Amino acid sequence: MDKIVVLDFGSQYSHLICRRIREANVYCELLPYNTPAKVIKEMNPKGIIFSGGPASVYAKGAPKPDRQIFGMDRPILGICYGHQVLVDNFGGKVKRAASREYGRAGLKIDDNSDLFKDLGGNINCWMSHGDKADQVPDGFEVIAHTENSETAAIGNRGKKMYGIQFHPEVVHTERGVQILKNFAQQISGAKPEWDMQSFVETTIEDVRRQVGKDRVLAAVSGGIDSTTVAALLNRAIGKQLSCVFINHGLLRQDEEKEVVQLFKKHLGINLIYVNAEKRFLGRLKGVTDPEKKRKIIGDQFAKEFVAVAKKHGPFKWLAQGTLYPDVIESGVSKGPAAVIKTHHNVGGLPKWLKLKIIEPLRYLYKDEVRKVAKLLDVPDELLKRHPFPGPGLAVRIIGAITPEKTSIAKRASRIVEDELKSAGYYDKVWQAYAAVGDDRAVGVLGDERVYGHVVMVRVIESIDAMTADWTRLPYEVIERISNRITNEVEGATWVTYAVSSKPPATIEPQ
Repeated sequence: MDKIVVLDFGSQYSHLICRRIREANVYCELLPYNTPAKVIKEMNPKGIIFSGGPASVYAKGAPKPDRQIFGMDRPILGICYGHQVLVDNFGGKVKRAASREYGRAGLKIDDNSDLFKDLGGNINCWMSHGDKADQVPDGFEVIAHTENSETAAIGNRGKKMYGIQFHPEVVHTERGVQILKNFAQQISGAKPEWDMQSFVETTIEDVRRQVGKDRVLAAVSGGIDSTTVAALLNRAIGKQLSCVFINHGLLRQDEEKEVVQLFKKHLGINLIYVNAEKRFLGRLKGVTDPEKKRKIIGDQFAKEFVAVAKKHGPFKWLAQGTLYPDVIESGVSKGPAAVIKTHHNVGGLPKWLKLKIIEPLRYLYKDEVRKVAKLLDVPDELLKRHPFPGPGLAVRIIGAITPEKTSIAKRASRIVEDELKSAGYYDKVWQAYAAVGDDRAVGVLGDERVYGHVVMVRVIESIDAMTADWTRLPYEVIERISNRITNEVEGATWVTYAVSSKPPATIEPQ
C-alpha cells in the first residue's frame, strides 16, 4: 500500500498532518525527525513531509533530518519549521522575521498549478512562526505569499520539493486538506487505497500470518478499543482467541456486570472474568503520584494476565487495544515530543511479561476505530459508549484512592451520563465524567453544616482525543447535574465544571 511519511520535529500539530493525509485515503505514518534515511527507504514512501516545530533552524543544536533523505528522489513537503529545513539545506537563508505571524493570515497564491491546484487565488491560512525564509535557495521559486511573508510558499518542481510557512493541517486553514491531498496524490503519486475496509482485510491477514496456530489472550474492558480488537481477532482466528475482563475495582458503576452481558449477548464471545479488586486496590493504597498509579496498575495487569495464562492457557500472545494517540502521548516514538502520561498498555507493562504483545489498532485514531467497529458489526450499544481509561477511576481520583472517593466518582459519573442522555447530548459529545480529589468545601444539608468533597464534571468534544474542547452545555443541564450530585451522592457538597481545552489540559486529570 502506498504511504506518506511525516517526520516529527516537535509540533503539536504533527499528528494532525497524518490524520489529514489519511482523510485523503492515503496511509500516513509519523516518525521521529532523526529517523535514518535507510529506515525510511526501506519503508518506500511515495512522499515525505517535514512537520513544524518550536526550534529555529539557525539555532545551535536545532533538529535536522538525515541529509541523505534529500537524495532519495522522493517528493518532500516542509511545513513551518520543515519549510525552514528545506531552505537551510539547499543554501537559502532563514532569519528572525521583523513581524511575527501568529493566527489567521490571507494567502495570495501566485501559482496554482500543482501544490495549490484547484484552490483559486486566495485562501485564509493559519500562521505560527517568528522566522522567515529571507533568501530562497537556487532552483526554488515563490508560489504564494502573505502580507508579512513574501516567501510563504516555495517550490522546486524539478526536485518535487515544496515548503510552506503556514499549517495546512489545522482547520483554520481553508482547503488545507486539499493542499495535503495535492501533495500526497498529485505530486507524490500515492494511490488513495487507505480506508477502513482495506484495513480490516489486511489486518486479518496480518494477524493470521503473525499468530499462526498460537492462542491469543485479549484483554477487554468494555470500551470501544478493546471491544474492536476482540471482534477483529475473533473474525481472524476464531477459537484461538480467549478474552479476559479484569475487574480492578475502579470501573464505572455496575460495569463488571454490563460488560460480561454485552459481550455474550452481542458478540458471542465468552469472557474469562477475574475479580482482582482487592489486589489492585491493595497495591494502590496511599499512592498519590499519578504516574506511580499508572505503573502499578500496568504491573498488576501483567501479573493478572500471567495468572490467567497459566490457568486457561497456554497463550503466546496478549492482544491490547492500544491506539496511535496512546503511543504518541507515552513518548515511545522516541521523537522530540515529551512524555505526557504513561498509558498502562504502552509504557506501563513490565519487561518481564513473557507474553508477546499484539496491537492491531496501534496505528489508528479513535474515529478510525469506530469505523472499523461498524464494519465488524459491533452493536451501537457498545459502539457509542464513551471512552473509558484503562486505569479506570484511578486517573479520575486525584490523590490517594479511598472507598469514599471511589464511590463518589462512580455515582457522580453515572449521573452525568444519565443527564446527558436525557438531554440528548450523550451521543454528541466525546466523553463525560466526574472526578474527585482531596479538595473539600462547606455545604448545607438539612439545615446542617456538611464538609464534603468538591466534584469536578468534565464534558468534552473531540475527533481523535489528541485535541479536545470543553462542551458548552446549556446551563439548565449543568444545573440538573449539579443538583443531583449534591443531593444524591453522599460526601459531595460542591460541583465544578471544567472549562479547559486540550492543549493545554489533558482529557483526564491524571
